[in-house]
Amino acid sequence: MEQTELVFIPFPIIGHLAPALEIAKLLTQRDPRFSVTIFIIKLPFGSIDGMDADSDSVRFVTLPRVEVSSGTTPSGLFLSEFVKAHIPLVRDAVHELTRSNPIRLAGFVVDMFCTHMIDVADEFGVPSYLFFTSSAAFLGFLLHLQFLHDYEGLDINEFKDSDAELEVPSFANSVPGKAFPSLLTDKESGGTEMFLFQTRRFRQVKGILVNTFIELESHAIQSLSCSTVPVVYPVGPILNTRMGSDGGQQDASPIMNWLDDQPPSSVVFLCFGSMGSFGADQIKEIAHALEHSGHRFLWSLRQPPPEGKMIPSDYENIEQVLPEGFLHRTAKIGKVIGWAPQIAVLAHSAVGGFVSHCGWNSLLESIWYGVPVATWPIYGEQQINAFQMVKDLGLAVEIKIDYNKDRDYIVSAHEIENGLRNLMNTNSEVRRKKKEMQKISRRVMIDGGSSHFSLGHFIEDMMANMSCKRQSDT
Repeated sequence: MEQTELVFIPFPIIGHLAPALEIAKLLTQRDPRFSVTIFIIKLPFGSIDGMDADSDSVRFVTLPRVEVSSGTTPSGLFLSEFVKAHIPLVRDAVHELTRSNPIRLAGFVVDMFCTHMIDVADEFGVPSYLFFTSSAAFLGFLLHLQFLHDYEGLDINEFKDSDAELEVPSFANSVPGKAFPSLLTDKESGGTEMFLFQTRRFRQVKGILVNTFIELESHAIQSLSCSTVPVVYPVGPILNTRMGSDGGQQDASPIMNWLDDQPPSSVVFLCFGSMGSFGADQIKEIAHALEHSGHRFLWSLRQPPPEGKMIPSDYENIEQVLPEGFLHRTAKIGKVIGWAPQIAVLAHSAVGGFVSHCGWNSLLESIWYGVPVATWPIYGEQQINAFQMVKDLGLAVEIKIDYNKDRDYIVSAHEIENGLRNLMNTNSEVRRKKKEMQKISRRVMIDGGSSHFSLGHFIEDMMANMSCKRQSDT
C-alpha cells in the first residue's frame, strides 16, 4: 500500500523534539495510512542524543551538521539563520525520501522556530502545518504582537522589563511587560525580528496543531477562531508518560526508593527543566527556605553550563554550593539530587507539590498527574506561562512570575517559603482545580474527547488538502 508521508521538522531541543515525536506516533497510530519522517537538526552547542521512535511508522533522519563560525552565541538572529542554513539539506533529504520510497507526500509539519522550511514545502507543492509546542494563549500573544507591530506601529521593546501592561485577546488579564519573553524584547540580538518573522509565517500555513486542550484554554482557543489565523487544532496534552522516558541514562532507583518511604502528598519536588540552573547566592536562599519550611523535599540541583553551552550538568560535590551542614540537618526530610526522572517523580503518590520553571511540557505533566505548581520561570516563554497559570487559570501559586535568569534579582528565602506554604496547603482552591483538570486531561485524549476529535479533524482536513492538490495538478 502506498504510504501517505508527513515530514516533521522540529526545533532540536528536547522540549520541542519530544512532543513532536509523540504527536507523530499518535498520528500514525490513529491512521495507519500515515508514516512520518522526522528530520533532526544538529545544534552546534550540544545536541540531543538517543531519541528512539519506538515505532515502525516513525523514523528519524539526522541531517549533516552545518558548520557555524566559532564564538556564535544562541541569539535570536543566529538561531533563525542557523535553521535557514539547513534548507538545502532538507530539500535533498526530501528528494531522497520520495525517490527511494513509494509514498505520497502529504505535507510538512514545522516547528514554531523552523518556519523557513515552509519554502521547501512550497517547492514540493505540498501544504505546511505548524506544530506549536507551547500554549494557545502564547500563540495568540505572538500573533497579536506581530499585528500591532506591523499595522499599528507598536514598539515591542518598550515593554522590556516594564510594568506596563498590554491587553491581549488570548489572555483574560492584561499581560505585564515583565512577563514578555526576554528574547522577544531583545532588539540587539535579533530576537525581536526573529519572533516577528516566524510569527508572520505562522499565518501562511494550512493549520496549526497546538499542544493544549479546549477545556484548559477555552478563552485562548476561542480568541484564535478568526479569519486571519489558520485553523487551530488543540490536540494535547501530548506527553510521553512512559516511565524511564525522561531522557536520562542515570539509575533512578535511589530517588524512587526514597520517595517510596515518604507519606502520600508530603514531598515538594523542585526541578527547573533541562536548561535550568542557579548561582551560589540563589542556591543558598532556596536551601534556607526548604530547611525553615520543614516540608519534605526532593531538589534537582544542577550546575550552570560553561560559556557557550546551554545544558547544565550535575555537581561533582554538591556540598560545596549548599550552606554548611544543610545536608546533615535535612537528612530525615530531604534529598538533593542532580538529574531527575521528572515524569516518574510527578507520578509518585508521595509528591504533593512541584516548584517548576513553567516550561509548557512540565505544566502539562503537572496537570496530567494532578500535582499543584509553584511558579519560578527562568527563560523562554516561561514567564508568560507562569502568568497564565496563576492569573488566568488559577492552576498554580506564585513564587515569582517575572523572574528571569538574565536579571540579577535574587528570590529571598522568605518569598520561597511563602510560596511553599501556599503550594502545600491541602485545602487550597488551586489543588482542587488541579485535580479536576487532571480528570479532564485524561478524558480529552480518548474517543469522544475534544483533543481526540480535533486530531481526527486535522487528519480529515489534511487528506482533503491532498485531494485539492491532486485535482489542481490534473
